[in-house]
Amino acid sequence: MGKEIERKFLVIGDDWRSLGRGSAYCQGYLASEPRRTVRVRVADEKGYLTIKGATQGISRAEFEYEIPIEDAQHLLEHFCDRPFIQKTRYKIPYGGLLWEVDEFAAENQGLILAEVELQDSAQAIDRPVWIGAEVSHDPRYYNSNLVKHPFSQWGL
Repeated sequence: MGKEIERKFLVIGDDWRSLGRGSAYCQGYLASEPRRTVRVRVADEKGYLTIKGATQGISRAEFEYEIPIEDAQHLLEHFCDRPFIQKTRYKIPYGGLLWEVDEFAAENQGLILAEVELQDSAQAIDRPVWIGAEVSHDPRYYNSNLVKHPFSQWGL
């Protein structure tokens, strides 16, 4: 069984920008509820279908499969909730881990998050200087919730 153990943080400053190359992502949700989410993603020129279980702490079951890009685009267009999550993802190695920085666009413009996947939930991490507050346990920052309640509507 696939398992995702992930911590999520706000990003501060711009020091991270020169550390990785960005890739365009567009993703939508076929199902999004507390027990499961089913996501379709187009990342650069590849399509993916991802099924995730309920979050328990910072971990959850995760199954991801590459699918033909034409299928992913059709699913996005005809079956997924709107708005889509549009973002640029930067993969940045730091401290022996791979940090993924997501700079959101469209309805979530202005939000920049960093995620790091771990081997176990107690794993220690060395935080880069551009890492701000941890938001791992704040469901507002889940991509599936950003579809329902985009960052632009938070009224911060």
